[in-house]
Amino acid sequence: MNLETIARLSGVSRSTVSRVINNSPNVSPEARERVLQVIRATNFQPNLAARSLATGSTHILGLVIPMSVGQVFVDPYFPLLIQGVSTACYARDYAVMLWLAEPEYERRTARQILHSGLIDGVVIASIQKDDPLVDAMLERNFPFVLVGRPFEEKFIHYVDVDNADGAFQAVRRLLEVGRKRVATVTGPANTNAGIDRLEGYRRALSQFGVAYDPTLVQEAAFTQESGYQATLRLLPHRPDALFCASDTMAQGAYRAIQEAGLRIPEDIAVAGFDDMPFAAHMQPPLTTVRQPFQQLGSSAVNTLIQVLTSPPRLQPYQVILPTELVIRCSCGGLE
Repeated sequence: MNLETIARLSGVSRSTVSRVINNSPNVSPEARERVLQVIRATNFQPNLAARSLATGSTHILGLVIPMSVGQVFVDPYFPLLIQGVSTACYARDYAVMLWLAEPEYERRTARQILHSGLIDGVVIASIQKDDPLVDAMLERNFPFVLVGRPFEEKFIHYVDVDNADGAFQAVRRLLEVGRKRVATVTGPANTNAGIDRLEGYRRALSQFGVAYDPTLVQEAAFTQESGYQATLRLLPHRPDALFCASDTMAQGAYRAIQEAGLRIPEDIAVAGFDDMPFAAHMQPPLTTVRQPFQQLGSSAVNTLIQVLTSPPRLQPYQVILPTELVIRCSCGGLE
């Protein structure tokens, strides 16, 4: 089955079939429907390589996560992001190709992406400071959108959530219910999410006239075990509240607090960030900052498609999505 056969069966020219397949508007509704009926009846699938040569577009987008397979599927954030990206791609008639790579192999990954000819552009998630992938994309002028604010003021399109404001809202809640020694388990200092959520924590303390105490701050790695270990280091400093920069780290914090014989929220109030599906089922249910995972993925895809299909811009796309504080029992003050 090829374009000539489709044209003969539908009674139109080969060029009309080609325009229908490539979704050109320059086809009459009657001719389009005849061609589509034949395509559906024969289950015709266009040759992607030939289509790419003819149109300069593969209609395939890459999702690049510079982490190992084990890391990506242990952290519940990434499956939710992947789902949002995939759903948006399918809705816009794009396929999605997932790229995973350990940091030490990123340069090779960048070459594979840039020279493969398989994809029109990429969404890049979870970039750390000084990551070579972004510079490689910029040097080749390859279309991409970051999920997460970039570290440097360069011409980079990105989509992010308001991490600083979300953290500010969570810590403000802990202070509003009367807690005096609010500690935090921060994200990694080489990620913008970690930096921005710590900034939100500090901003809330400042608003309430509470001095910043570095002994109440511990950095961790967005994992349950690192949250557990960081909380163990904080407990000797006797905090009465704890803001964890992710719900996964809050799971580890719960374990450390409860193993120490302390109660949540009576002895230590706890708040997290993400509103993962498990947060409402923790004991007690976790107060947390909800970020819109599906919208984050779909906004990244839609922004990338705009980059691919619109004239060049003088300013990059910069999309910041709002967060929402979800108050549950873990922070107290609900009576």
